Amino acid sequence: MTEFMIHYSITLYSSFPRLKMFFLLAGTAYGSLEFPKLTYSKGVKLTPGINKIALLSIAVGLPNVGPHFERWNAGILGPVTLNGLNEGRRDLSWQKWSYKVGLEGEKLSLHSLSGSSSVEWAQGSFVTRKQPLTWYKTTFNAPAGNSPLALDMGSMSKGQVWINGQGVGRYWPAYKASGNCGYCSYTGTYSEKKCASNCGDASQRWYHVPRSWLNPTGNLLVVFEEWGGDPNGISLVRREIDSVCAYMYEWQPTLVNYQMKASGKVSKPLRPKAHLMCGPGQKISSIKFASFGTPEGVCGSYRQGGCHAFHSYDAFQRLCVGQNMCTVTVAPEMFGGDPCPNVMKQLAVEAVCS
Repeated sequence: MTEFMIHYSITLYSSFPRLKMFFLLAGTAYGSLEFPKLTYSKGVKLTPGINKIALLSIAVGLPNVGPHFERWNAGILGPVTLNGLNEGRRDLSWQKWSYKVGLEGEKLSLHSLSGSSSVEWAQGSFVTRKQPLTWYKTTFNAPAGNSPLALDMGSMSKGQVWINGQGVGRYWPAYKASGNCGYCSYTGTYSEKKCASNCGDASQRWYHVPRSWLNPTGNLLVVFEEWGGDPNGISLVRREIDSVCAYMYEWQPTLVNYQMKASGKVSKPLRPKAHLMCGPGQKISSIKFASFGTPEGVCGSYRQGGCHAFHSYDAFQRLCVGQNMCTVTVAPEMFGGDPCPNVMKQLAVEAVCS
């Protein structure tokens, strides 16, 4: 059993004595600021003779607040013990340990244009998959146009990625969002667990790639995978906006409203405004849905409720169609009058971009 008092993710490897420099992944454990003490208690494979244990400590954020945080302990503090042997429990804390900062690939700058050319890479069918602590690289051409780009890292587990030597950042799609997802309303008291969505999905799957980093051809993509993933599933995707939505209450508070009232420029609340904007080079071609009243559903599947202003489409048809962006005041007179007095109304609108 190993116990760690750190704020990092930990990967544990054990090696067979006959296979030099080869470490078999035994498992991983990670903690948080709230639960920093880690215990890895799963089985490891050992062989007769000498066995080596390697612990990889990876920082995912460092303490940056609190009294004397610069004195906080970090790293593997131990104790490190091994259970399940015939002799019982063996304390490994006082044995001879060696320590190395960083990885060999970092020392060689494999993420850079020059460093990636200094080593020999496996190709084709020799490229390993689902292998921890593995570097991957490929080249690609920049897609035409000016639409936003992102890397889809859904097939990978955890690591870092670079493009032309620039750090895109850490990825961790193996970490899944948890909670109780279901339809709900944001009305009432707010809590951090309210209106949870995308339960079971990766905490983040797409990672933005600035077009200013790219060359027309021959862009270098380098990935360092820590846990084991399939690099053949990585793709560069374009964000094409098919439609845009807005959903808001008729008296929804806004920062501008607060500033105007605080300065004394207005004596009563201002009506909020719905803002719609398509992507670069696109225009709003039609209004797919609009309802001022008590609409239901979510973006992409809005539907009318029991209260609906029959002229809900008119303002958007007049002010938005043919424009890249538009603004519509959320007030009953914009939609032909109040469809249900004494009821707090909402506006839901979806516009098609082309």
